[in-house]
Order: sequence, then C-alpha cells, then structure tokens
Amino acid sequence: MLLAIGIGNTSIKLGLFNGDALVADWHISTDLHRQADEYIVTLDSLLRNASFKASDISGAAMWCTVPSLVPTFESVVQRFLRISPLIVATGIKTGVSIRMDNPREVGADRIVNAVAAHALYKSDVIVVDMGTATTFDTISREGNYLGGAIAPGIMMAADALFTRPAQLYRVQLTAPLKAIGTNTVAAMQSGIVLGYTSLVEGMVARIQAELSEQAMVVATGGYSSMILGETKIIDAVETNLSLIGLKILFRLNKS
Repeated sequence: MLLAIGIGNTSIKLGLFNGDALVADWHISTDLHRQADEYIVTLDSLLRNASFKASDISGAAMWCTVPSLVPTFESVVQRFLRISPLIVATGIKTGVSIRMDNPREVGADRIVNAVAAHALYKSDVIVVDMGTATTFDTISREGNYLGGAIAPGIMMAADALFTRPAQLYRVQLTAPLKAIGTNTVAAMQSGIVLGYTSLVEGMVARIQAELSEQAMVVATGGYSSMILGETKIIDAVETNLSLIGLKILFRLNKS
C-alpha cells in the first residue's frame, strides 16, 4: 500500500492507496509545534481505527508547503514505516512541463494538482483549489503547466473580516437567498460566499479568454463545496486531486 501525505498550512491530508483504490483518507490540523513522536501516535491511531497497520504500507509520498515540517514528516515515515518517502521537490519526474518564468517558484501542492489533472482529464484544464489560498492552475492537454493565479482563501478573507471590524461577528458561511443582504448576517454571507463565487467565475473567464480552446474546470480543496451550488462553471469535482497526484508521482519516480 502507498501512504500519500499532503501538508498544507492549515491541514494535512493523508490517503492510503491499495493499487489505484483510495481505501482510506483523513484530515488532521497542521501544527508546527507537534513533534514527530506525536504525529506517529496520531498516524498509528488512524491506521488502527481503519483496520490497517504500519507493516501494510510499502511506499510513501509527500508534498509540503510548510518547509519546517519536511524533516518532521521524513522522520515520521522513516521511523514509523521504516521506509524513505518520495518528496515532491525540484528534480523529480513529474510528466508535466513547467512553463513558468521560474519553475522553482511553483508550490508542490500546485504541481501535484497539475499532474493529477493532466492524467485524469487529458484536456486543457483549469484547476480551482480552494484551500488556505484560492489558486488557479492551468494545464494544457499536452501536459504543459502554463501558470495561474493566487488569491487569499475564503476563510482567510472571512477571518480578516471577522477579526478587524469591531461590530462584525462570525456567521455561518452559507449562500444567502439573494445578493442584496437585508441584515448584517445575510450581507456578510453575500459578500463572502457569493463574492468568492464571483471571484472564481471572473478569474476562470479571464483565463479561458487567454487560451486557444475551452478548458475543463476542475474544483478541489476543502472550501470548494461552499460555492458549488452557486455556479455552473465547474465541470468536475475531485476532492482528492492532490493525493491522486502523489500516487502518480510515486509510480513515475519508483519505476
């Protein structure tokens, strides 16, 4: 089995693959202050609760956007699973060509999304990843990573709104019935949920206009569900896109 680990700024995605099948997946909070021993205890508990054990796992792959946690999770994998993980970094085989001005600037999370999107859809693809940040990645049908855009994530923007103005407070982030809010709660829901829906629609429209043909739009990320019911531009949803990308990269680099 393969353990796929995606370490973001706010959460860590864990996926267990048996062949092509994702047989278990978990999310835990990213904590810079936790030691490797603590993450080992958590991972051991997750596996046991799903009726798996460390000896079931023969391979591991990880991406990380928090540099200080790379050695922590290397230690977790080496000590707990007794194997060395494949780490998404400069120099590994990806199967896609990075057409950025400086390819080293592209985050590992965006690379794994691009790899998975190209493998799954074999067409021009725009990946909208709504996580800590909201990112837009564009991949051609030939497998060229063309670039994209980065915006603050929906929760980042919401937290700024809740914590800065003294008279505003946290509200449930669901779409209101109409854009014109007639009370503070509805107005904030409109600005955040419908506002980010419009951000996604507007950015996708601008990217589509710069491409030679219409691209497929794929949504991923933990907050994408907030806007799915409010827009028709999303062609597919793949919540485990980055884990699938890790599986593909592991096979590509271990073959």
